Formats: sequence, structure tokens, C-alpha cells
Amino acid sequence: MKTRMIGDVQVGAIGLGAMPMSVAGHMPSEEQSIRTVHAALDAGVTLIDTADAYTPSADDVGHNERLVTRALALWSGDRDRVLVATKGGHTRTPDGGWGLNGHPDYIRRACEQSLKALGVEVIGLYQHHRPDPAVPYEESIGALRDLLDEGKIRMAGISNADPGQIRTAHEILGGRLASVQNEYSPRFRSSEPEIDVCAELGVAFLPWSPLGGMSSARELGGPFAEVAAARGVSPQQVCLAWELARSPVVIPIPGASRPESILDSVAAAELVLTEEELARLG
Repeated sequence: MKTRMIGDVQVGAIGLGAMPMSVAGHMPSEEQSIRTVHAALDAGVTLIDTADAYTPSADDVGHNERLVTRALALWSGDRDRVLVATKGGHTRTPDGGWGLNGHPDYIRRACEQSLKALGVEVIGLYQHHRPDPAVPYEESIGALRDLLDEGKIRMAGISNADPGQIRTAHEILGGRLASVQNEYSPRFRSSEPEIDVCAELGVAFLPWSPLGGMSSARELGGPFAEVAAARGVSPQQVCLAWELARSPVVIPIPGASRPESILDSVAAAELVLTEEELARLG
């Protein structure tokens, strides 16, 4: 697979978002999830994105991290080439909802728990999951800086951040901000300014929900479907190729819970759209 950079680490241009494997009501079997991860790895994926909060219930924090760890342990390939990215700062509530906790002491505890869930001494990429309005952003990012300085994490990233927060994190981390993970897709294009800031700073931009989530079939109609039909590929591949063409810093992380889904997405790394096609897609 073609590659791109996160910090000083080379990864496949398409990553795997593991969240769909731990969503209550839609979870596949563990065996199917492991087959999905293995299919991705065998196809050249070397970036897997997870989070402590990707769990079917508040009682099973770290579910997705542990699932990814089991899949890697059962894979026969070179695990040292795989970058596992996880996140902390988002929480789950007993009613199945989401909460926030950006306090530095919580982020440190969350990181320690993720280290255990992943079975590693150093996390490859640790990301602040979402800004907490109750905590100054500088304090949350300061916790990331401390974890980086202490060697608990190899690289630091942020998620769901605006341009000002990206610049703040880059400064607090002493120029060591490795990645920004925001929502971005044909349906959700408001992260364009964040992509531009990342390109300016040399920071990887990881679009989450790059296919538009549950509405992808509808959103990928029109020009995306037309270009796909002309090329003999899926609209999803055209979507991911369109995102890759946006900037060299973009590394989509489509979610998948079936081998067929991630294999279709991986093929987008080899799909180069023409200027005319990109203009048509807008």
C-alpha cells in the first residue's frame, strides 16, 4: 500500500477505525472482528485507531483496545510495523451516553489503563479525545506533554479540535503534535480549515467517519456514484481517494466490522482521481 507519515512513522495511506467492532447492538462476533483486523493487516494497513471509550457499555471500558490487542496477538505478521493509536478524555455513562473528562489526573489514569489494555509499555500514538469545556484546554494538553516527556507515549495527537486548539497543542507540545483526528467526509466538510492548519504545521490529519457514517449510502450518491461507475469501483473508494487527494497529510481511518468492508476501503489507496473528477466531486 502507498504510505504517508504520522510524525516520523510511516503508515499505510488508509487506516482501520476499530470502533464499529465494539458498538452495542451492532457488534459482530469476536471471531469476525479478528478476521476483519487480520484482513486489514494482510492488505497493508499499518494504522489501527481505537479508544478506551469504544465499548458496548460503561462497565467494559477498554473493550475495543483489548479486542485489537487479541487480534494482533493472533496475527502472524510483523506486529512491530503496526501503529496502534488510542484516545483518552471521553467517557461513557451508565445510560450508554458519552461524557467528558479533560482533567490532567484523569488523562494520566486513562493512559495507564490503556497501556494495560493494549499490553504495551509505550503507546504508539495517544490522542486527547475531545476538549472538555470544564477544563482549560492548555491543562489537558499539558498532560499529554507530560506523558510524552515521561516516555509513556511515543507520539501525541488530539481529536475534535478547531484551528486555534491545534496551534495551542502544537505550541504546548513543543512542536511535537503528531496528528489531529476530526470528522471529515463529503457530508461533513467543515474541517477544511483544520486540514489546512495541519498541512501548514506538517501534522497528520486523520478523518474519522470518512465515509459519512450511517448515511454514507445516501451521501455518496450523485457525482461520487457517477465517478465510481465510470471507474468500475465503489463510491466508498472514490470518497476515500477524494480525501487522500485533499492533502498529503490526510490519512482516512474508515471504520469496519467485516473483512469485505476494509478490503474495499484499502483499494482506495491505489485510486488516483483526475483533476476533472476532483472538480466534479467538489
